[in-house]
Amino acid sequence: MHTSYESINSGSAKILIKISAKLEKFLEFVGKIGAWLALPLIAIIIFDIISRRFFVLGSTKLQEMEWHLHAALFLLALGYAYLKNSHVRIEVIRESFGTKLKSILEILGVLIFVLPYTSLIIYFGLDFVSRSYQMNEVSAALTGLSHRWIIKSFIPLGMGFLWLSGISVLLRNIVYLISLNQKDAELEKLTKDISPELRSPAEELEIIKQAQKKEIA
Repeated sequence: MHTSYESINSGSAKILIKISAKLEKFLEFVGKIGAWLALPLIAIIIFDIISRRFFVLGSTKLQEMEWHLHAALFLLALGYAYLKNSHVRIEVIRESFGTKLKSILEILGVLIFVLPYTSLIIYFGLDFVSRSYQMNEVSAALTGLSHRWIIKSFIPLGMGFLWLSGISVLLRNIVYLISLNQKDAELEKLTKDISPELRSPAEELEIIKQAQKKEIA
């Protein structure tokens, strides 16, 4: 869905929301790449099962490739999943709050938890990958995969995407609070439309139903 930001009156709000949108577009691209990894993952699993069941064959390389692809898929799609509010939330407590309080809690959550945590993982993850590369680390199994640093590099990479996702969510929630402060109804509606974390489960379900109806039509 294309969203126009030209009607936004506040210059700072327009800049923040555009940065958030550009980050979201990039992370959506990365997330789709991660999603496509499901196809080779499924193919390898099916081949591994058939070869073991009917031909009594087994491959350590195939087994390791399965969890390598699974890890890469998860880490590449992690940031996009957070942007789209696809992760688990404690809705029992949170959904009793108003939209403004939800936005404030989201900002605090990003600043206190998401950004510091991902920054630490990136920092130590880069050293983790560097050590693996310098050692030319391979699988512990004799017939396993080599170049273990490749899969390990997805750890800081995935956390980097989650860090960018946190920035995007942070910016759009800041803009939402700006809209409330300025009593700008148009900006408030725009930010709520692009911020699934501010919606209730009922609103989210209704949006999904409308999208399904459009696909059928």
